[in-house]
Amino acid sequence: MRPLALLLAGVVGAIVSAPAAAAPPDAGVLVPGISLGGVRIGSTTTALERAWGTGYGRCRGCRPETRYYNRVAFAPEGAGVELRGGRVVAVFTLWAPRKWHTSRNVYVGEPERRVRTAHGTVRRHACHGYDGLVLASAGAVRSVVYVVDGKIWGFGLLGGGAAVCR
Repeated sequence: MRPLALLLAGVVGAIVSAPAAAAPPDAGVLVPGISLGGVRIGSTTTALERAWGTGYGRCRGCRPETRYYNRVAFAPEGAGVELRGGRVVAVFTLWAPRKWHTSRNVYVGEPERRVRTAHGTVRRHACHGYDGLVLASAGAVRSVVYVVDGKIWGFGLLGGGAAVCR
């Protein structure tokens, strides 16, 4: 009987602790055309909350709905997600989370030239105060590396009509 009680206690503990563990990853990865921090374009809000939890803030003046998942409450570093019709249309980093990188080991904080060396041709998109380097892709999902003053600042994964400039 004792082993069964321990097993049940472990299962209950895992269920109770699961939501607290869900958050944007400390070291998220951009897999071009596929995912950013484990979130994919087209994911439902249920899948998003399963991956990152429900501890987010909402942008009050944003259309479409935009959620901010910050690593520390009220601090700017973390990730944002734009939703339309209950589905993810854009996911992007906020501020400059140092441990985030691409699947080809291009890290936030590195020189911009690393993007071209690792990922090839990019299309520069000028934003206000920064640039978005759109990686070449074969599908409808665009992958973006954000650059400020020649250094990699963050990443984005954009579907359909989602804007490069965040």
